[in-house]
Amino acid sequence: MKRELFKTADGSMTIHLPDINEQYHSKHGALQEAQHVFIKMGLQHLVDQNKDKNITILEIGFGTGLNCLLTFFEAIALKLNIDYVGVEAFPVTLNEWKAMDYGNLLQIENAVTVYEKLHSIEWEATLPISDFFSLKKEEKKFEAIIDELKYNLIYFDAFGARVQPELWTAAIFKLMYKALKPKGILVTYSAKGSVRRALQAVGFVVERLEGPPGKREMLRATK
Repeated sequence: MKRELFKTADGSMTIHLPDINEQYHSKHGALQEAQHVFIKMGLQHLVDQNKDKNITILEIGFGTGLNCLLTFFEAIALKLNIDYVGVEAFPVTLNEWKAMDYGNLLQIENAVTVYEKLHSIEWEATLPISDFFSLKKEEKKFEAIIDELKYNLIYFDAFGARVQPELWTAAIFKLMYKALKPKGILVTYSAKGSVRRALQAVGFVVERLEGPPGKREMLRATK
């Protein structure tokens, strides 16, 4: 499927798929969306609730690596130890992730080096990015996830239900529910009623929250 670079409203880049008119991130701002949905409403909320400094994260849709990069620097700010697993069926290319240039975008010391390391390490192995952050990138479809009681937090960042409705079903969310530890949290940018009902159907307690810029609401689900 054809992929093109696309500059979002906050100046950050994303990848656009013209054949299905879908982006990897919000056209209203890739960086703003990631920070609001996954860091503020996900990671920061989890830490506020549980006070646990050792956190396991599963990302559904590793994609450009933006959520992982932001999580790395949030771990420094909050003094966390993080084991991060990113699942991606169709990894971005070297030219694509370099063109995103998220390391320079953040304007944080060492961000360029960290961003390059996230993408350069081999797949299918748990490897250290630092002494407080490990990463395993798994190339597979989401329905192949069989983990149980492993994660504190899931970033559910799949393509939207409009173009891939099969990824937003009770069957997929049942796998997410099994993968989470008790009181684990799933956050997603989606606020569709069908998504909320599918999450509730497998046992999640679901909240509607204020969405990122350009989107009225998002969802957070707790096991």
